[in-house]
Amino acid sequence: MEYDVVIVGGGPAGLSAAIRLSQLAAQHQHPIRICLVEKGSEIGAHILSGAVLEPRALNELIPNWQEKNAPLNTPVTESVFQILTQNYAITLPTPPSLRDKGNYIISLGNLCRWLAKEAEQLGVDIFPGFAAGEILYDNAGRVVGVATNEAGISKTGERKANYEPAMEIRARYTLFAEGCRGSLTKQLLERFELRKHSDPQTYAIGVKELWEIEPNQHVAGRVLHTAGWPLDARTYGGSSVYHMRPNLLAISFIVGLDYENSYLDPFEELQRFKHHSAIRPLLEGGRRIEYGARALNEGGLQSIPKLVFPGGMLVGCAAGFLNVAKLKGNHTAMKSGMLAAESVFEELQQSQSQPQSRATLIKYEESLKNSWIWQELFKARNVRPVFRYGLWIGLLHAAIDLFLLRGRAPWTFHNTKPDYAQLKKAKDCSVIRYPKPDGKISFDKLTSVQYSNTNHAEDQLCHLILKNPELAISVNLKEFDSPEQRYCPAKVYEIIQGPNTTPYLQISAQNCVHCKTCDIKDPMQNIIWVPPQGGGGPNYSNM
Repeated sequence: MEYDVVIVGGGPAGLSAAIRLSQLAAQHQHPIRICLVEKGSEIGAHILSGAVLEPRALNELIPNWQEKNAPLNTPVTESVFQILTQNYAITLPTPPSLRDKGNYIISLGNLCRWLAKEAEQLGVDIFPGFAAGEILYDNAGRVVGVATNEAGISKTGERKANYEPAMEIRARYTLFAEGCRGSLTKQLLERFELRKHSDPQTYAIGVKELWEIEPNQHVAGRVLHTAGWPLDARTYGGSSVYHMRPNLLAISFIVGLDYENSYLDPFEELQRFKHHSAIRPLLEGGRRIEYGARALNEGGLQSIPKLVFPGGMLVGCAAGFLNVAKLKGNHTAMKSGMLAAESVFEELQQSQSQPQSRATLIKYEESLKNSWIWQELFKARNVRPVFRYGLWIGLLHAAIDLFLLRGRAPWTFHNTKPDYAQLKKAKDCSVIRYPKPDGKISFDKLTSVQYSNTNHAEDQLCHLILKNPELAISVNLKEFDSPEQRYCPAKVYEIIQGPNTTPYLQISAQNCVHCKTCDIKDPMQNIIWVPPQGGGGPNYSNM
């Protein structure tokens, strides 16, 4: 299939790019063929975010979004910030970056579904259920599109009766909007040395539950962020608790993946958190209706790689535009997609008038550095790196940097060590004893996976690849006590051993919620996450 532009990923960045390109094409009467592929079974199926949306980019992209009934139905009415100890919740002044007046509590998945309809009305071809598994290059090494995964391949590599061959989608320009830790983006970063002049990216995992709660506990528009317990002072993380209409509570716990203790389990930290005396009353009498998890970029300005390469560019969380100080990245992702679209459209116009010119797409990076994205990320650049020195130093520095200096400090901190290299060996860590779930407020992992509506065809090639299977036992088990059993929020990895059997790692890939944490945190970088057959994975409805 031939297009002018192919976009990989149906999140806020990819959809915003598609819409902006279509708008420009209509304004200038310059038809453009645009295709967007999405590995989820539908647009929004794999989308998970807190989420409080700052509508700045949406206002620019679709100014009349209210008339068009965009799903922004819960304006923020109150923003609270607390430090938790095991028994107390101490309310502090809300940092300026977390004052959410004018923002909305949303389901990002539902917003993406709405954006997809807008894009289709503008003529964009959207193909959900198609996972891009390969980058296509020409003889000169320029990206010329992507190929989707084959379907109907058995675990043994044989073609089944329902086999479908890969489909090549070729385009003059390819935008990679895969989200955090995209499998194709990883290849591009290495092939074109896009991280040569940037810090290593640092990540977190967000584990989220959606609850339907008692009306007397619900305060529509209330936003609560916490730091502290149940994490220790050396581990970065915290929670968000959002009251969304009607009687819904989105509760998320985030743990920085630079954590040191091999025995830490982000899923279990969320379960402990829900039993805090300030949180449990919100949930009593309610019921959990959805569950999921996702990795997110936290490196900020210093970790943004080079964004353009021959034939394409990175947009949204594939590049890493999350503003850690605001705990928001959807508005910046959308704006990056819009700026990418404007750069591509200019190149398409130029190549039409000057067929021999060589497109560079360089104006994308220039426009980003002149945009409000760069201004935001510059002000927030020191927030995340300082927390490597602990919670209290991090909070003190953030207060000085954001309250007093308003992000204009004459210094810049850097991250020099990747997250996986921060993990300590089991012998140097204290074992964390997590309480058993009560089945009312706290739950086990396997039960939780059911609430993500995750589904994979069982007889397919495993999409979780061990580069060297022996390392799972000789290093991960013997030296780190198999941390993949704990950092995975879906019980995909389990060490099977008995008194008379050799231990081995069992991978239950059908449980995978596509969070990518294993690809990030494995201490030997031995696990490679690749997309499974298109349409597999979670099927979130309101996340």
